[in-house]
Amino acid sequence: MIVNYYATLRQVVGSREVDFILPQGSTLRQLVQEMVKRYPGLKMEMLDQQGNLYGHIHIFVNGRDHTFLDCSLDTILDPDDTISIFPPVGGG
Repeated sequence: MIVNYYATLRQVVGSREVDFILPQGSTLRQLVQEMVKRYPGLKMEMLDQQGNLYGHIHIFVNGRDHTFLDCSLDTILDPDDTISIFPPVGGG
């Protein structure tokens, strides 16, 4: 599945998009774990001390924010899904 990174996360990963291949039935939570394993710098950007996703990180699955999905981070992903990850963005 394609994972798109935005703003400061793109700098950590070094690319706008990355392809991940996960076993059938993998969840969004497992994808986050795989992302942090592949790109350790994402851990401090996305996860708190207990390994939970920071509330200000928004992960979209096919354009829907994970917080509005029925199973949130436990949503089962399809290999054709497009994932977009947004850190907090400020400016003015």
